[in-house]
Amino acid sequence: MDARLDHVGVNVRDLSAQLAWYQTVFGLKTVFEFHLDHTGLAGVVLEHPHGWRLELLARPGSAPGLRAPDPMTAVLTEGYGHFAVTTPELDPVYAALVAHGAGEVLAPGPSPEPGVRMAWVRDPEGNLIELIERGTTVNP
Repeated sequence: MDARLDHVGVNVRDLSAQLAWYQTVFGLKTVFEFHLDHTGLAGVVLEHPHGWRLELLARPGSAPGLRAPDPMTAVLTEGYGHFAVTTPELDPVYAALVAHGAGEVLAPGPSPEPGVRMAWVRDPEGNLIELIERGTTVNP
C-alpha cells in the first residue's frame, strides 16, 4: 500500500488562540480555513515548511476530553494521545516552546529508542506534544 500521513487533527476550545500559538511556535502557515454552517464546526489546516500538517477543529458546545498530564497517563485511555515532531536540536526547541506558554511535561532526555532523545510538552489547552531528536534528522 502506498500511503503517507497527511495531517493530525486536534480538537480545540479556542480556535483563534490555538491557531496563533501553533503558528508562532512551529512556524506553521495557514493552508485553508473552513466553517460548516449546519454544525458550527470551524477549522483551519496548517502546514510546516517541511510538509507536515496540523488541522485545528472547534465546535460550539464541545467539552474537554482526555487531557492527560503525561504520556504514561495518556496510554491508560485508548485513542488519540499525542502527536510528535522531530527536530535536529531538541534543547532549544523545548526551551522556546516553554517560553511561549507550553506546559513542561518531560525535560529533554534519552528516549527508549537507542540513540534518540525526546521531550514532552503540553500546548496551552493541554494537548500532549512529543519532541524527538534523532542522530540524523531527515527532512522530506
